[in-house]
Amino acid sequence: MEGILSGMTRADLTWQVCLVRLLLSFLAGGIMGVERKLRMRFVGIRTLVLICVSSCVIMLLSLYLSTVGNGDPARLAAQVVSGIGFLGGGAILREGFNVKGLTSAAIIWTAAALGLAIGAGFLLPALVALGIALVTLVLIEFLEEHFFPAEDLKVLTLTCSQNQPDMRSLKQAAARFGIAVAALNSASSLGSSHLLEVSYEVRIPKSVDFLFFANCLREEFDVVDVVLK
Repeated sequence: MEGILSGMTRADLTWQVCLVRLLLSFLAGGIMGVERKLRMRFVGIRTLVLICVSSCVIMLLSLYLSTVGNGDPARLAAQVVSGIGFLGGGAILREGFNVKGLTSAAIIWTAAALGLAIGAGFLLPALVALGIALVTLVLIEFLEEHFFPAEDLKVLTLTCSQNQPDMRSLKQAAARFGIAVAALNSASSLGSSHLLEVSYEVRIPKSVDFLFFANCLREEFDVVDVVLK
């Protein structure tokens, strides 16, 4: 085993060494891409494979240039580290009050780092980092969902036929479903219809039964319509 690892991590860039490192970067990017696809995220296998393999190529090129001249092997790698931020920023989306894609952006950064490490022959730390990344994505997400269930920040709009619901009573009713009423956004009359439209900022778990919650609001607060955006 030591002989294989020393052959793959040695400094002389034979075609066999380059091929092994490129294949390993392909494998590392593919593993993270499969994880993203299984979770139905838009950053997929091809994206992460290309990032990881191209980072590996740039690192190999940096090492090659340092052997044929007086180049610094860290210069091209530094450009990858700074430039990968543009790709990561493109993976972050804002949906209403919520921000999506932060984990995908971090995975893009991780794929680039793994590609650079594999390209430089820093294989054992790269493989350990890949294992830690997978544990983080799978195990820690499970623990987060169990102990800290994800919530979305949304706007709950109630159309009332009488007065505005009492804030304290509304908070208590929402709390039974794990929903937190954060603040009152607006309240306005709907003209001659004698209806009142009230909007609240709420934090709502992804697993909540919204139809059941809406029916309870209609019964308790004389609500005509319930809209969540």
